[in-house]
Amino acid sequence: MADSTGPISLTVHGAAGRMGRRVVALGLADPNFQLVGAIDHAKSDHLGQDSGAVAGEAPSGIEISSHWPVLDDSATNQAVIDFSLPEAIDGCVEHCVKVGSPLVVATTGLSDEQKQNLSEAASSIPVVWAPSMSLAVNLSMKISEQITAALKDVAGGLDVEILERHHRFKADAPSGTALKFGELIAGQLGESTTHVHGREGHTGARTREEIGYHAIRVGDNPGEHTIVFGMLGERIELNVAASNRDCYASGALAAAKWLIHQKKGPGLYSMFDVLGMSNN
Repeated sequence: MADSTGPISLTVHGAAGRMGRRVVALGLADPNFQLVGAIDHAKSDHLGQDSGAVAGEAPSGIEISSHWPVLDDSATNQAVIDFSLPEAIDGCVEHCVKVGSPLVVATTGLSDEQKQNLSEAASSIPVVWAPSMSLAVNLSMKISEQITAALKDVAGGLDVEILERHHRFKADAPSGTALKFGELIAGQLGESTTHVHGREGHTGARTREEIGYHAIRVGDNPGEHTIVFGMLGERIELNVAASNRDCYASGALAAAKWLIHQKKGPGLYSMFDVLGMSNN
């Protein structure tokens, strides 16, 4: 493991995107980090521009580039935060394995093969991967597990529906966060659980085993999830909503700090590990 003293040399992958800009901005404001790289795809309109200026901040002295920075030997603490696209993640993972850099992956919509590649990479470098970097979202996930465990055998049955709202530009549906909520809840409900995405037509009565998902795309909503636990006579609605993207950026930076300071070494970690809530 790297020496955990001194600032972390931070490279942001996907630096010109909406989320990448916020990671750059908050990273520049945090004395625990020194921005050393801002990566974007080779056809980006922002190549050659100062990453701080693109993020709406004072110039950082680090230009957006399609090439990874070459760090000198003094950069013992280095980490990469990836907020890009599924088609870009493979090259990022390959680079981090090559140079031995801890990696935070916040990109959603990954294929099963890409998830397997992450698992394999985690045998040589520490990786935090989560569908949401929000601390509030991950706390809500733990709460949803607890609610399900307490109510799954309630008389009359427990119905679980997951509603998610995001901006009109989001490419995948349902969100990776909604799917993670469903995965954790299904883990409490049992193996017979089915996942139903939307409803249309004469669907018949709702089954006892299903979790329903509903994806809403409106305006510039940065992310909102509502988990409905319905019973006969009462219900619980667990709602977690972002008012801007900084919650995801600050969570990713917290994950990068945790990766540098943790003592376990290489492995595939989640935000539950970062928050000290892992069952492992």
